[in-house]
Amino acid sequence: MSESPKTPSNKATKAPSATAHYRPETRLVHGGSLRSQYGETSEALFLTQGFIYDSAEQCEARFTGKDPGFLYSRFSNPTVAMFEQRMIELEGAEAARSTATGMAAVTTAILAPLRTGDHVVAAKALFGSCRYVVEDLLPRYGIESTLVDGQDLDQWQKAMRPNTRSCFLESPTNPTLEVVDIAAVADIAHKGGARLIVDNVFATPIWQSPLQLGADVVVYSATKHIDGQGRCLGGVILSSEQFIQDHIHNYLRQTGPSMSPFNAWVLLKGLETLAIRVKQQTESAAAIADELAKHPKISRLIYPGRDDHPQAAIVKKQMRAGSTLIGFEVKGGKPAAFRTLNALKLAKISNNLGDSKSIVTHPATTTHQRLTPEARAELGISEGFIRFSAGLEHRDDLIEDLQAALETA
Repeated sequence: MSESPKTPSNKATKAPSATAHYRPETRLVHGGSLRSQYGETSEALFLTQGFIYDSAEQCEARFTGKDPGFLYSRFSNPTVAMFEQRMIELEGAEAARSTATGMAAVTTAILAPLRTGDHVVAAKALFGSCRYVVEDLLPRYGIESTLVDGQDLDQWQKAMRPNTRSCFLESPTNPTLEVVDIAAVADIAHKGGARLIVDNVFATPIWQSPLQLGADVVVYSATKHIDGQGRCLGGVILSSEQFIQDHIHNYLRQTGPSMSPFNAWVLLKGLETLAIRVKQQTESAAAIADELAKHPKISRLIYPGRDDHPQAAIVKKQMRAGSTLIGFEVKGGKPAAFRTLNALKLAKISNNLGDSKSIVTHPATTTHQRLTPEARAELGISEGFIRFSAGLEHRDDLIEDLQAALETA
């Protein structure tokens, strides 16, 4: 299978596309497609480590960038480029680079542009591994960080310094589903000469567009909703062409946290059904949240689609719908939460989310166990708190499963 003149550059950029003007659901099926001379229906899977050149002169031109073909699958591959281009069209970004995992995307987006002496401001409400990157990893390289209450704009403003280069947040947050005002934080970051990086996993690109709200960089764990069927790992960074080329492309090329072509192919297939899956999961999550809110054994319920959400006004301003996830606190602490988890028949105990199978997680002992009890309490992660990720099962079956399990709490 040879490369054609239409083969895209090894840099996934926002090139003219026949699908760019279509709605998201259509772009998710057709965006970024690259067909070989065989005219295959499904995207081709290029399982190759390297590429062959017609001449030594062409090889030289590839390495100098004068010839825009592919070099080596550690940093450029046709299947991976298709995934990146489809994400570009979905997100409305100029450029993208994919990574082996979601945390590789987060770490690269935060670390790659920084230097010793720089400063980062981040919201406290983060996934445990993200907190590790900000709190533990960056200081090893002489990069200072400040954690703030993501809801408190005054804290964001006061934390900014002359050497602040990046601000980082999740919205909705993991696992308590707080919603941060992205536009307001972006304004603070930009006035201070910094960029805003947003982890958009809990909202998905279907329900929230951080770049349109003023964010500079968006990161995803593609492992979650984008695959959404428990098959593979992946991550992606989306931003401007300048940010990707100045900070991300060469970092990934030289350090190698690359997405495999096979995983890119799986994720392309996942993107085709992303909108359908997320819409059904969100509808189910909303219905489940309404039922759980009435349950006598639940002391607190958080769902971004409900009017009683603490940031309901911000949700309406920046999200097109709620989330596929629900947070709730069972009365009786850890023993009651564990009894509930162990009694579930349909929802599976796991630390993943956004899957076709419903998943329950006890954050205090899993995703956020590395935090001190005081830090967890500050974030609202109690011993009785459960994160529920709605799958594609019938919502009534999920409600009945949860109600029966709560009887054991």
